[in-house]
Amino acid sequence: MYHLSTVIITIFAFILTMVMIFIRPKNMNEAIPASIGAILVFLSGSVSTGNLLDISSKVTGAAITIIATIVMAIVLESFGFFSWTAALMLKLSKGSGHRLYWNTLLLCFLMTLFFNNDGSIIITTPILILILTNLGLKNRQKIPFLLSGALIATASSAPIGVSNIVNLIALKIIGMDLYLQTEMMFVPGLIGLLFLSFLLYLIFKKDIPKEIRMHSYSIPLSKNRPYHPLQKNSENLFDQQKKLMIYMLIFVFLVRISLFVASFIGISVTLVAVLGSLILLIWRWIYLKKNPKDVVKKIPWHILIFAFSMYIIIFGLHNIGLTNFLLVNLKGLVNDSLLHASLTMGILTAIMSNIFNNHPALMVATLTLTDMGLKPLLLKTVYLSNIIGSDIGSLILPIGTLATLLWMHILKKNHIKITWMDYIKVTIIVIPLTLIFTLLCLYLWLLLVFV
Repeated sequence: MYHLSTVIITIFAFILTMVMIFIRPKNMNEAIPASIGAILVFLSGSVSTGNLLDISSKVTGAAITIIATIVMAIVLESFGFFSWTAALMLKLSKGSGHRLYWNTLLLCFLMTLFFNNDGSIIITTPILILILTNLGLKNRQKIPFLLSGALIATASSAPIGVSNIVNLIALKIIGMDLYLQTEMMFVPGLIGLLFLSFLLYLIFKKDIPKEIRMHSYSIPLSKNRPYHPLQKNSENLFDQQKKLMIYMLIFVFLVRISLFVASFIGISVTLVAVLGSLILLIWRWIYLKKNPKDVVKKIPWHILIFAFSMYIIIFGLHNIGLTNFLLVNLKGLVNDSLLHASLTMGILTAIMSNIFNNHPALMVATLTLTDMGLKPLLLKTVYLSNIIGSDIGSLILPIGTLATLLWMHILKKNHIKITWMDYIKVTIIVIPLTLIFTLLCLYLWLLLVFV
């Protein structure tokens, strides 16, 4: 048992952190209040030095994998992938704003499958900013593309475990491989994504321009030769870069497949991700003569500090009895039926993710599950419900995932104003509905195929 003062300081540190993150005085970076809260929790004694080492062992692999993904995205940008993809998107849209909108959602989905949700945000957001800026759209008209793209990019990590590093951490705790997770989750996860896409389209339909002026922009495929849809020579430049872009995508796809192979044969997924990013860095150095030093400056290190700090805070709450409290109050309900288990844990994880951030929230939910003594199928079902709550339900607030924090960081860097209120007034409608719908799809899919 911990001393009363330890419990009070830990709870106070958590409340203070959350209030400061929500208020964000003087546009304060989220990592600052999270770091202050983590220091208070450590000084209170609810988190020991041994706990810090334990947290480091859980977070380090995820952090390195995220950094490797960011490095790969930066390398792609150096090769002109963002500009080339922007030109391709506009070419395929054929002057239709609605077609561009659906192409945006498809791009975000594919990039999450190719990389992960963080990498997808890092790649797709600059591409969309480039397109929207060159089209001269008003801020109100940019929001449907940017916000919908961010939500789909992040939610797309639910169908496949390797698309979100927090899923991989929880998979390791449960002892479930990537293949079984994909078999059980891919269909209901994909249906949930289609449902979310439909809801977003209904909300934003009136703000999406019916036509986009194809003659009013140019995409800089190179320093001196921009891509312009009405100029033949720019089409030639577009085609010249096509082969290089395809080679790079094939390489990234092979790295992606290698993650599954590594998981299957017991090789570190982090190691594979790092090797992939190193090869791309060397490729860039040889092809473009660019020193890798610039990459270090472009990595948003504060996101990793935020994640580590939130893990410390949640570990402190865990140590003073949070998981025991959840265990006592939820065990009966979770054991009651497959449907009750799915809905209960999925909704609970979603709530915790929006309060704590989905990394520590999923850890708490997963640790709670392992102490419940559930049957194998029920344990896997509830775990998958946690994933839905963590990957989709966490999107109600911007602090729910690292991906949305990265998204906010990129928008701010590019002087695009999308406030928390702009974000929440959409997510408060679409995310709870999508969460419940996807949880029900999971239940029906498992009932149909696995029971």
